[in-house]
Amino acid sequence: MVKLRDIALLRLAAQRIAGDRFGSAADVARWMTAMQAQDYAGAMTSVALRTQSRARTDVEAAINVGQIVRSWPMRGTLHFVAAEDLGWMLSLTTDRLIAGAALRRTRLELDLPTIERAREVAVSELSGGRRLRREALVAIWEKAGLLGLPQRAYHLIWHLGQTGTLCFGPIDRGQQCLVLLDEWVTKPRRLDRDVALGEWALRYFRSHGPATAKDFAWWTKLVSADVKSGLAIAKPHLEKAVVDGVDYYFDPATPAALEAGKTAARGVLLLPGFDEYLLGYQDRGASLAPEYAQRVVPGGNGMFLSTVVFHGAIVGTWKRAGSGAKRSILATPFDAFTPVVLKAIPKLYDALP
Repeated sequence: MVKLRDIALLRLAAQRIAGDRFGSAADVARWMTAMQAQDYAGAMTSVALRTQSRARTDVEAAINVGQIVRSWPMRGTLHFVAAEDLGWMLSLTTDRLIAGAALRRTRLELDLPTIERAREVAVSELSGGRRLRREALVAIWEKAGLLGLPQRAYHLIWHLGQTGTLCFGPIDRGQQCLVLLDEWVTKPRRLDRDVALGEWALRYFRSHGPATAKDFAWWTKLVSADVKSGLAIAKPHLEKAVVDGVDYYFDPATPAALEAGKTAARGVLLLPGFDEYLLGYQDRGASLAPEYAQRVVPGGNGMFLSTVVFHGAIVGTWKRAGSGAKRSILATPFDAFTPVVLKAIPKLYDALP
């Protein structure tokens, strides 16, 4: 029987933070389905932590050969996804997100002809397998007279990404370049709407479960009818546990995965900010006590600090201090770190991807 105190540990196993890790970065992206990635460096670490090699270079290699891309598949937020999945995810979310950005376009004085002109310029500059760093594309738009107001460039890139023209692909000098999605992703999966909804639900609960329907709805921002349809398709392949009157769904294999990785799950972990262990749920109470939520997101500003985890519970935050040979970690407890946690933190930091 799953109890409330078990949920956090089971999620560590489901997300492959504890226990068996994946052989490749691409496998991580496929399993997790989407990993929040507006903090590019932190997201690279999040992927690497879930691989056997724990190497950022392997994540970079997967990006450079087009196995992983970064775009806006949901919530209007950048995520890493397996390249072949991006198209069908966008097909489920784009219409609502574009409609929801109408006021933003008005404030930026961006009408449809201007956006389409920006699209034409981007396609012209990138066709034939070419790639551009963000600042290079922005400079081209500036020269074409398409910018002017602050934030116009970001919104144009977002709009063209959200509508399936652009995505972030290979890395140049530490920064992902923009490419044409249709050219970069040569083997996209095409799914009927109901199939896509069912797959998204199944993959979410397998990789993030135990989780609730509300968690899935928040994570994807799908409308209620789509959440119900997806969950109905996924349910026959999932286990359900009722905890305090709430239905939680998870992969039937997750309890065995936790048993195999229980030592790591019950130990000390360092996770980067915006990791899916915290960002993957509407209700984060299983791993983060509500009274400490402001300590992870100071002032509720949307910026999630890196976390120290012990026995599945977030017990503090951390940040890098110094640089080069003098690089170190500054960890701040919510109350006080136990001797076990204090001893583990420097070693974990030294081994962090």
